[in-house]
Amino acid sequence: MTAFTGFPVAAFDFYDDLEADNSRSWWTAHRTTYDECVRSPIVALADVLAPEFGEAKVYRPHRDVRFSKDKTPYKTHQGAFVSFADGVGFYVQVSAAGLLTGAGWRPKGEQILRYREAVSGPSGAQLAALVTDVERQGFAIDGDRLATRPRGTAPGHPREDLLRHKTLFAKREHGTPDWLSSPAAAEKVRDDWTLLRPLVQWLADHVGPGDAAPGRR
Repeated sequence: MTAFTGFPVAAFDFYDDLEADNSRSWWTAHRTTYDECVRSPIVALADVLAPEFGEAKVYRPHRDVRFSKDKTPYKTHQGAFVSFADGVGFYVQVSAAGLLTGAGWRPKGEQILRYREAVSGPSGAQLAALVTDVERQGFAIDGDRLATRPRGTAPGHPREDLLRHKTLFAKREHGTPDWLSSPAAAEKVRDDWTLLRPLVQWLADHVGPGDAAPGRR
């Protein structure tokens, strides 16, 4: 296991330059920088946090361009995801913009139906309170949303905004502070994930497994 010492400035310079020249030739010439300054630190960060949050999936740097109009071959960020339940978990990312931490849910199977059922009912008030709390802690609530309220939702429902979510994600953008190049970065990610744990737990408790039928938890 490699000790986590932070993300060097070269990691963010790497993504600055990649955004300017997202080509295979540039990537090949700078692959060593990616391996040493981006991938190695994020793997080490994941290892530090694994005893408390679980093993992380560190994403590949290549984009899937098969069905995309954008044919640039490489992602302009490096992310890692810790799965807590089907489609639910914690996330960390580095890019030219710096460090991003977050947690949330991307539905699998029938989860979207169970999510809307839960938000519509009494337990939805708890989610609304959790969302308000993480916003007060400095996180932004993001995610794909329907343009209008879901079919069958009464006009003026007090949680209409939450019901419109097709994905739900809380995130904090830290930028590139001095502590990012030190071991203290792991503590910042740990602190953020700890604050987001109640939101993650609510989602895990109410959306259920991705392959189950509605109502089966």
